[in-house]
Amino acid sequence: MDIMNNTKHPIKLVLADDHQLFREGVKRILNMESDLEVVGECSDGIQVLELCNQLHPDIVLMDINMPIENGVVATEKLKDIFPEIKVIILSIHDDESYVFETLRKGAMGYLLKDMEAESLINAIRSVVAGHAYIHPKVTGKLINQLRRMTYLDEQGVAGNGAVTKEAGVKYVHMDNSPLTRREAEVLRLMAEGKSNKMIGEFLYISEKTVKNHVSSILQKMEVDDRTQAVIIAIKNGWVTL
Repeated sequence: MDIMNNTKHPIKLVLADDHQLFREGVKRILNMESDLEVVGECSDGIQVLELCNQLHPDIVLMDINMPIENGVVATEKLKDIFPEIKVIILSIHDDESYVFETLRKGAMGYLLKDMEAESLINAIRSVVAGHAYIHPKVTGKLINQLRRMTYLDEQGVAGNGAVTKEAGVKYVHMDNSPLTRREAEVLRLMAEGKSNKMIGEFLYISEKTVKNHVSSILQKMEVDDRTQAVIIAIKNGWVTL
């Protein structure tokens, strides 16, 4: 389903990629949309910082493998200097380590270059609206990477959060989490790819109750789907896998 941009002005984009033909193709696609405008393009991480200082775009589409300064380093510097500018990584790499590292540095999206034009456009609009957007092909790999990370020490304590263990599920109750303990349970099981029916069976609650929890989770986190909710929750440390 298309996501429309409801802002009065076109979304301004900068393209950072060292392949000119690729930039030209993406630019042509994006400029066909009335609410999108490519205002600048460059081929390395140093240039993208200079362009952002001059043009103040809404979005930077950033490649990872660029000369002089790669996209990971450029993303970190850009978010430090221009925190209001959103970064979407557009890469050929589907390795979860790339995805996780760029998200840690502040990127709001990670897309693969072989995605369809319509999906790219919707991803841009979604990120401008404040949502995270991860290419479906790498979502599963990202979750597996996050599972391997250690959020808890040997005593089961992480930071200032209190940990509860129940039915084999771990929770970290952080002060900034909008979720109840039960919602954190449901979200953790969503991250494992369980359906509403499977979650209900695991937690011994009805499928209808699970649906209500899922709706509450999406509403509290101001996201449109399960994937966005899982990514944001894990990034913020609200649940652990």
